[in-house]
Amino acid sequence: MRRQSWLHALLLFSIVVILITGCGKSEPSWTTYEGAANEKTFPVPKEANRTDRNVGNTKIDYARYSMKGIKEKDSIPEAYLQKIKEWGWKENTEESEKASRVFEKQNRIVHLTIHDDYFTVTVQPKGKATVKSTDSTK
Repeated sequence: MRRQSWLHALLLFSIVVILITGCGKSEPSWTTYEGAANEKTFPVPKEANRTDRNVGNTKIDYARYSMKGIKEKDSIPEAYLQKIKEWGWKENTEESEKASRVFEKQNRIVHLTIHDDYFTVTVQPKGKATVKSTDSTK
């Protein structure tokens, strides 16, 4: 009977350790990428899960990705920035800010915006206006 108690305790301890280890906070690895849902030539970490996409607006197309561990205050990790450049995108530093960066490639513009535990990839054709005047006299 005593031996069986020790086996049950050991089994319970093992399950708890596995749960704690498996459910612990993990940081993104930034090692594998795939094309974004709305711009296949723009890299997105494979670890990110697409949660939303605007497909009805022809002027702006965005995809939202959830990704645990990414933080707005930390901006875009250097490994991710490097991969974006390797895929042929150039940053427009005049338009970029800490957590919101603008990249250009050929006739495409991509806005990458980091939030806590998610990010958005917004695509617009180069040269297209995103804001129209509300002045009815024009």
